[in-house]
Amino acid sequence: MSSPEPDPEPEPESESGSEASSSLVFEERAAPHTLADDVLGILTGTFAASLGLHLLNASEAVTGGTAGLSLLLGYATGWPFWVLFAVINIPFAVLAVWKKGWNFTIRTVISIALVSGFSVLHEQYFVIAELQPLYGTLAGNLLAGIGMLILFRHRSSVGGIHVVGLVIQERTGFRAGWTLMMFDVVIILLALLVVPWPNVLMSAAGAVLLNLVLALNHRPGRYIGR
Repeated sequence: MSSPEPDPEPEPESESGSEASSSLVFEERAAPHTLADDVLGILTGTFAASLGLHLLNASEAVTGGTAGLSLLLGYATGWPFWVLFAVINIPFAVLAVWKKGWNFTIRTVISIALVSGFSVLHEQYFVIAELQPLYGTLAGNLLAGIGMLILFRHRSSVGGIHVVGLVIQERTGFRAGWTLMMFDVVIILLALLVVPWPNVLMSAAGAVLLNLVLALNHRPGRYIGR
């Protein structure tokens, strides 16, 4: 009796097959953003951020960063948000040129101008007669965080303290979201001088939500686009 033939060895999985399966989620090499990608991304990010700030303004709430400072000064002085937001960010634009270069600075200046411009449009065409403050505060911060995250992805920001946060993250690895959160605590505490304390508590909760969006999503290796 002849001995049985050995079972055939399993064929190794082809490299093309494994590459194909992995490409269903991510491409091996991330394609850089095109000019059209950046334009659409900056427009989307600034619109979302400005809409979130509009909800915060209607809720008489504040948030962190220069946007929160602009809202706070607007409540105290009655000056339009878009004017305060543009003026407060001027010194930080100088920092952006020094630490981040002209490419990032130009994108950031455009983003600041767009947030200010969209804010004027929201005031004219999205008049909010009544808004539950807690909903407006949380939804506003969530939208603002999503907008800022989109801008970060396209090498831009809404200026101000966000530039500081990005510089610290690139130099030390300390996440931008946590840096912003520390600055935000100071701004939220200052709000006690201008708005009622229940609004300050809501603002604190909203600022935490915004910074969690940034801290959990904006980190090295999390995003493969360039």
